Amino acid sequence: MKSIRRGAVLVLCVLLGVSSGALAGQAAGAGADGGVPAVTVPNFAALVRRYGAAVVNISVTREVARLGIQLPPGVSPDSPLAPFLARRVIGNREEVSLGSGFIVSGDGVILTNRHVIGDSTTVDVKLTDKREFKGRVIGSDSISDVAVVKIDAHDLPAVVTGDPARIEVGDWVMAIGSPYGFANTVTQGIVSAKSRSLPGESYIPFLQTDVPINPGNSGGPLFDLRGRVIAINSMIYSKTGGYQGLSFAIPIDIALDVKDQLLRSGHVTRGRLGIVAQEVSQSLARSFGLPKPDGALVSSVAPDGPAERAGIHPGDMVLAVNGNALDDSADLLTISARLKPGASADLLVWRAGAAVHVNVTVGALLATTGDARLTGQQRAGIAARVLTPVEQQNAHVDHGLLVEQVSGAASGAGLKAGDIVLAVNRTPVSTLAEFAGQLRQAGENAALLIQRGDTRLYVPMHGD
Repeated sequence: MKSIRRGAVLVLCVLLGVSSGALAGQAAGAGADGGVPAVTVPNFAALVRRYGAAVVNISVTREVARLGIQLPPGVSPDSPLAPFLARRVIGNREEVSLGSGFIVSGDGVILTNRHVIGDSTTVDVKLTDKREFKGRVIGSDSISDVAVVKIDAHDLPAVVTGDPARIEVGDWVMAIGSPYGFANTVTQGIVSAKSRSLPGESYIPFLQTDVPINPGNSGGPLFDLRGRVIAINSMIYSKTGGYQGLSFAIPIDIALDVKDQLLRSGHVTRGRLGIVAQEVSQSLARSFGLPKPDGALVSSVAPDGPAERAGIHPGDMVLAVNGNALDDSADLLTISARLKPGASADLLVWRAGAAVHVNVTVGALLATTGDARLTGQQRAGIAARVLTPVEQQNAHVDHGLLVEQVSGAASGAGLKAGDIVLAVNRTPVSTLAEFAGQLRQAGENAALLIQRGDTRLYVPMHGD
């Protein structure tokens, strides 16, 4: 290692036209006179040796419908008769997808991403010692994209989890996973940002890193330099499908809460305040007399929802929830989701130039099921409620569901909060039960007739 470093210094010296001795002296003196001390790249080998065995490879086999064309024997595809003699053939083929996961307890409990296991109830799990197990999916949560898998084994190596709140932007981190099927691949980088809000994923304050993450890394752990897992590698931002320097991970405290709920009750519940909020700009802050543009500006409240019942109105600015200050509007969703339904939450609200405290009884966000086969609006990523008579009158409809929040597939399809769902595949829906039933019946594809303002349009929803 020393010879390599010296070689690098010599090359640099030739380029700069200075002596190696002078450059070495400058390096040695860095920091002694108050300058920034030299930064050395950490050695990740010890972390890999100690915790690498707790990372697993997950593969999922699915049967996928295939539509093909078959010609009679002896007829070439180039033959002018081919279009008349060809016939359609429908069959199935096996499709294998790969991902990663990690063992969180010695009795075989594994964390991974929901999008890794999809709608499967069993998966194949391979350990670093080449043992293979059939894993049972305990449950999954579409909002957080976390899934829990259990294998029948004991005394397994398990990771140690850390506190994402203690990590700082610029800290070194390490990932282990199976990109493109290359099991137990180690990559490293730094934390680029914290509490990053992504479109359609508003409830999760992602950690952003520049760790090289590629397809197959999903579900794998992100370690800090102490060997603690601080997040689950989940997604990348890419125009090519491959790594481009923007990777996002789910904080481990959120994932562990989902795991505990799935193991305990088979489903996940989250708090809901019934507030639609927008970002506070500098000009809005000045208009409302706020010293700085923090918090969330309430643009609307759900009729008869928790916030409205507590006296929250459009134009209020929520500055803090239970003493936790809001830096932006995304924090309101993140913090409210962690509240327990039925509990009382103290909201610090800026109203008419003064700060007031408002107590809100927390409602329940639509819970996701522990069954791997998510049903209805839960799988689609839609939080909706039945229209009130006044809302029906204002919208000039006699039935329908008001969309309050969207995520996942619904967000990707273009559905928006405030849309009114009138029908699924031309079947009218008036209740949540009807909505869920029609989505189940529609299977992989459904067309939602929605009303947006004065316009009606169909929105296609596709299965995961």
